[in-house]
Amino acid sequence: MDNAGRHARRRAAQQDVAQPPARGPDGLFRPVAQVEPMEDSFIGGWTMPVRQPSPRPTPPASNGDGSIPMGVPGPSPLLSAHLQQTGYPFVRPPSTSGLPAAAQHGPRPSSDDSPLAKLSPVERSQVLNLRKTTMQPYLQFMCGPLLRYDTIEDGVWHGAALIVTADAGSTYEPYHPTLKYCWNPKYSAPLQRQLNVQGAQGVDLGPHPADPNALHFGREANDGYLEGPDVQVQRVVGMEIHVYTGRGGTSTYTFWRFPIHIPLAESEMKILYSINDGIMMDFFVPGRSQTMRLAAYSCNGFSAGVNPDDFRGQGFQSGYDPVWVDLLAKHTDQPFHLLVGGGDQVYCDGVVREPEMQEWMNKKPEEKKVFALTDEIRSAIDRFYFNHYCESFRSGAFARANSSIPMLNMLDDHDLVSVPITYFWSLIDTGGRLMVLEVKSPIFNEIGSRGYFFFLLFQCFINVSVDSTDDRTHVFKSVVIGGQGPYVPYPSHSFLTPIGPTAWLLMLDCRAERTLGQVLITERNTGRGSTEQGNTEQVCSAEQYEKVFARLNALPSTVEHLIIQLGIPIAYPRMVFLENALSSKLNPFLTLARTGSFRGLKGFVNKFNGDAELLDDLNDHWTSKHHKLERNWFIGQLQQYALSHRIRVTFLTGDVHCAAVGLLKTLNKGKKKFSAIKPTDDYRYMLNVVTSAIVNTPPPNGVLTLVNSLSAKRHRTMHHLDTDEEMVALFEKDTDEKSKPKSHYIMGRRNWCSITMKQPSGDLLFDIRVEKEQGHGETVGYTILAPPPRWAAKAVT
Repeated sequence: MDNAGRHARRRAAQQDVAQPPARGPDGLFRPVAQVEPMEDSFIGGWTMPVRQPSPRPTPPASNGDGSIPMGVPGPSPLLSAHLQQTGYPFVRPPSTSGLPAAAQHGPRPSSDDSPLAKLSPVERSQVLNLRKTTMQPYLQFMCGPLLRYDTIEDGVWHGAALIVTADAGSTYEPYHPTLKYCWNPKYSAPLQRQLNVQGAQGVDLGPHPADPNALHFGREANDGYLEGPDVQVQRVVGMEIHVYTGRGGTSTYTFWRFPIHIPLAESEMKILYSINDGIMMDFFVPGRSQTMRLAAYSCNGFSAGVNPDDFRGQGFQSGYDPVWVDLLAKHTDQPFHLLVGGGDQVYCDGVVREPEMQEWMNKKPEEKKVFALTDEIRSAIDRFYFNHYCESFRSGAFARANSSIPMLNMLDDHDLVSVPITYFWSLIDTGGRLMVLEVKSPIFNEIGSRGYFFFLLFQCFINVSVDSTDDRTHVFKSVVIGGQGPYVPYPSHSFLTPIGPTAWLLMLDCRAERTLGQVLITERNTGRGSTEQGNTEQVCSAEQYEKVFARLNALPSTVEHLIIQLGIPIAYPRMVFLENALSSKLNPFLTLARTGSFRGLKGFVNKFNGDAELLDDLNDHWTSKHHKLERNWFIGQLQQYALSHRIRVTFLTGDVHCAAVGLLKTLNKGKKKFSAIKPTDDYRYMLNVVTSAIVNTPPPNGVLTLVNSLSAKRHRTMHHLDTDEEMVALFEKDTDEKSKPKSHYIMGRRNWCSITMKQPSGDLLFDIRVEKEQGHGETVGYTILAPPPRWAAKAVT
């Protein structure tokens, strides 16, 4: 399936169903977006060439009890000892076949400068046949492989891979899908590849191993890498963690998870991997004493009504690709070890456009609350999420990234369903009086429930029916399982994991436990020697906070940096006056928009309850009046934690479709600026780095101007904790690096963020990479440092 057809279907999915849905000859509706298995095997976003399959390999003899006979290699002694100690499983491989060897003969003279032309005819034939080798046994891919990082324990890197296969086109005998991964801990030559980004002239994604059309073969990619006695090879059989049943029960698709365990070396290593001995791909792990290089992003999709082609520069196949290509170019120059998804990795607005949903969609708000959840609607919701995830995670440059950089993801609203477009999540995010009844309606609950299920499955490789909900015995050691969600039948899943000897990352689940008003805030010290009670919305439950802080308190004493990823900015301009205006029944704009008096106000109110669309977004913020008490308490707790443990806390957030940096610091009560505490000595000094969006369109200029004007205002909200808030004027030059931008606080262009550790200073460097020109992909960096903690740790009671 070509990219043009794929993106045309995406655009169609973003539009309302124009005609009443009709049933096909089989009595079923035709879905808005249906992802079919590829005609060829499909890996890492690339369609591979088909050739006649070779004879099936003979499986090794069994001992009669299903085990593999002795003599089949197991893990290395170091890895075996660690797996036994930590309880990680190791599956003995059913095959001992080695990796295919590259041509070893020297080059031949040629007038052609291409690498292939310098080889002899026999060598060229061998190389090209090797490159076109298909998997054995053959697998029909729907999505993947995807990579996930979990944790590092005792010098061993733990992660996983995930593939989704169509059962009808795959062969699971004589054995199930098998992942082979290998590395050379003694290899010291440069590991980088070349990637050419040619700007307006086009984009060359370079010799990625999964690209069958690239001039890329074994010797060029891995010259000597897999030679010698130090080469390590491991094989693991995939574990079936979910089966999705497709259209009318006539097709099935299997999710396979593969555990990966790699003892770290002194230097970073390239890990080569393949599925069923197919095309070899790679990713990178850090050295034992090295801090990971991170690439962080959010908002990987377009909102409804946005034309992706408006963001497609010359040479790109889609508006989704340009900034991702820039990230991949940086990865090729200096590999990233972790890809941090900060929310909205997929945009699931289209679930309400499925034909089975149209009768419900056309009902009045009060009728929606009691509309029955039929088996047909339930099936349509699952079909949408499955198709949409497969399409999004296997398409374009994003597929290249998630098959070559291990991911760690956290959801935001669009990963479930859109806040302003669909009613479900706007109900959770707003403070209306009838909301509790509405969100408990069958269809609203089903959308949220299945959205969270597929988030865990595709983005975290977790199925709660298979994996434990006890984080003490969970297959992923980094997971922190909190309280049961009030509107989805799952507990929250946060993740706490090391990214280096002195730095950790917390991905906080701020969606699963959200509730509406009438939440009692008790036993939360406000910093004024009293306990405050009141009506608010809950972002995270007390149970989740308790478990997260218990895990934080147990971090090693060597830790100096804690990055906390939150979907929504926590230090950001307030727009309370706008919240009040939009929520007022006397707001004239709402009245005109509801009656349709002015076409220019189309889209100002949502189609479900008539509330202002922007109000949903404002109510979603930590800085909104609904979340203010919890936000201030959370910041206060983190200040005490930072002081007592001597750890610098930095927030990493997304959601708002622009780049910005907020700042919390100790309040300077004097009139002279030089009397302020130095950042290195200030435990209250916390940056909020906002990176959003890598794909989606920036906010309108009017919104950017408003936010920028509010950015210069300092707030007194945290003065009772001796804490000042402000926005950092980071953008002194525009992306042309010459002119001055209209806003010094907010940059309304697509972006992502690179995070690295500076040595020997111990600063964390956040480099926000902002697209220079819309659709061209190339970025310019805006950097800010999170200094290491240099205050004396102090016990706090």
